[in-house]
Amino acid sequence: MSGSDAVQPQITIDDFLRVDIRVGRIVAAEPFPQARKPAFKLAIDFGPEIGVKRSSAQITVNHQLEDLVGRQVLAVVNFPPRQIGPFVSEVLTLGVPDANGAVMLIGPDREVPIGGRLY
Repeated sequence: MSGSDAVQPQITIDDFLRVDIRVGRIVAAEPFPQARKPAFKLAIDFGPEIGVKRSSAQITVNHQLEDLVGRQVLAVVNFPPRQIGPFVSEVLTLGVPDANGAVMLIGPDREVPIGGRLY
């Protein structure tokens, strides 16, 4: 995960609305041994409008592979695809750092319809 912990400059609501963040359900998760940093390959279902998209997620410290399928997560769905080794990541799965800086997935705290947009 990259980025700065510093507070970023102010943006407009229009800037925020250009980022399309949706809720999806992880439907498949597998190891990604070819990644430079430990990661899992995820398939996330965002519903009929967007479909199933793939994501590489550096979540191996706080998340077990066998616990991921069925979990709802938030992801940015309108970034261009990104080549990560032999894998194309189509969405950016979102998380926040724990006390040690390792990624914790974020998602709704109870079941919601997949495909819903963050606002």
